[in-house]
Amino acid sequence: MNRAARERHGRRAEQAAAWWLRCKGYRILAMRYKTPVGEIDIVARRGNTVVFIEVKGRKRRHDAANAIHARNQARVVRAAQWWLQRHPLFEQSQVRFDACLVAWYRFPHHIPHAFTATM
Repeated sequence: MNRAARERHGRRAEQAAAWWLRCKGYRILAMRYKTPVGEIDIVARRGNTVVFIEVKGRKRRHDAANAIHARNQARVVRAAQWWLQRHPLFEQSQVRFDACLVAWYRFPHHIPHAFTATM
């Protein structure tokens, strides 16, 4: 798959994940939030919790789960710290790191507390 096709597939996976999260009562605060230290696929809020969500779209859910590794997690944590520093309104909020796995022809699979970080 070429770069443009991967980009389109990734955008579709993120849109599907955002739709699924909205159905579950999350408010989307940002999508594809770029920072100098990395990108956050989705920033959402539910109640007093700000959730940073890594979205992985693959042909099979198993492959999507395997694509979330320590390097991805560290990048999301650094970008989340950047985001929180620039949004002081949320400094008293709880913070959580989730994953959303998007496989072809299946509903997205949301995994709360997919990984942790000391903030």
